[in-house]
Amino acid sequence: MLKRFANASQIVTVDSFGTGRKRGSDASCLNTLSGHDLIVENGRVKDFIQSNSPLTTPHRTVDVKDKVITPGFVECHTHSLFAGDRSAEFRMKLEGKSYEDIAAMGGGIVSSVKAIRETSESDLLSLLLKRIDIFVSQGVTSLEIKSGYGLSYEAELKMLRVIKKAASLRNINIIPCFLGAHSVPTELKNDRKKYLSIIVDELLPRIKGENLATRCDAFCERSAFSPVEVEQVFTVAKSLGFQLTLHTEQFNNIGGLELALKMNALSVDHLEVLRDDQINLFIDSETVAVLLPGVSYTLDYSYAPARRLIDSGATVALATDYNPGTSNINSIFLIMSLAARKLKMTSEEIISAYTINSAAALGISNVTGSLEQGKLADLAILNISNYEQIIYNTAQNFNQMTVKSGKIIYNKTN
Repeated sequence: MLKRFANASQIVTVDSFGTGRKRGSDASCLNTLSGHDLIVENGRVKDFIQSNSPLTTPHRTVDVKDKVITPGFVECHTHSLFAGDRSAEFRMKLEGKSYEDIAAMGGGIVSSVKAIRETSESDLLSLLLKRIDIFVSQGVTSLEIKSGYGLSYEAELKMLRVIKKAASLRNINIIPCFLGAHSVPTELKNDRKKYLSIIVDELLPRIKGENLATRCDAFCERSAFSPVEVEQVFTVAKSLGFQLTLHTEQFNNIGGLELALKMNALSVDHLEVLRDDQINLFIDSETVAVLLPGVSYTLDYSYAPARRLIDSGATVALATDYNPGTSNINSIFLIMSLAARKLKMTSEEIISAYTINSAAALGISNVTGSLEQGKLADLAILNISNYEQIIYNTAQNFNQMTVKSGKIIYNKTN
């Protein structure tokens, strides 16, 4: 049966006109409809019709009077599966310790690895489901979740199996990402080649065989992996059919960005220390620049040059980077506020960045991220009358209803 989402004050389509992204200045055009209803059939967008137009076909009406419909939000970079408590590290940051200082003292990723290894799969699943539900309550319909806190053969597989189980228990699109090359585990710090061999020769084929992830990430920094090491991982991952993404240019410029672009990664994430001469590399690139202002806020660190990237014609996306150490932020609306105030992005650019461009970063913009005929009816229905109120009201969650493939999966009761 058809569904008619009726009486919305605005329908923000973010129509990409078949391009699957909003590059550069195109991100300023949201293609907003007023006085229209959205028609959904078999979980997909069928049409937009005048609100006063009769619909003779049998249908169910969902009254969204005076609300704003946007595409379901796409959260394209999270480390949502973690255990343990790293709140003490925040105090260290306030005292002036750097990310690398804390890692050298046994904190950071080392602390999270220990917690993951010591926590059962059932307890990890319980933790993860609660975090997924928080994103769903904000209108998120697609969510990336990375491994990378296991850093051993068994622990990385454990993480990915938990993510797969969570995906079977929730009605949103969960995209698992293998991040075995997050850091060298403590027990192999003097034998990096052995750990890389575990990733390349053992984990990647096993993950592919069990269909635990189709996306591969790495951390390319002086404190983590070099471009040569990342290329070793990515070459094998690509040969197995994995899509690529890379943490890079967060603290150092060591060639990670150039490698990712050469290998046609779907996205490069962070870019806080991107140099001026690197911005032009994005002009003709399909690789999405995923910016993570929550990290800059948490670390009191430089922000990525969003304005220059957009003005140069790059495809820019936003994400929380939700993790226990450097961005303990699970509010997409706080990220939007930071993007406005610190990255100098407009409301329209921010919405494009959290919908169609984030979908492009995950390789799913052909089916979601915008409201176009034939695409999935993934919707966030916001209890506001104008989309500009999202950014104006700092960090407030106005989401009233989350719709995945035409099915209401969250409805705020008050």
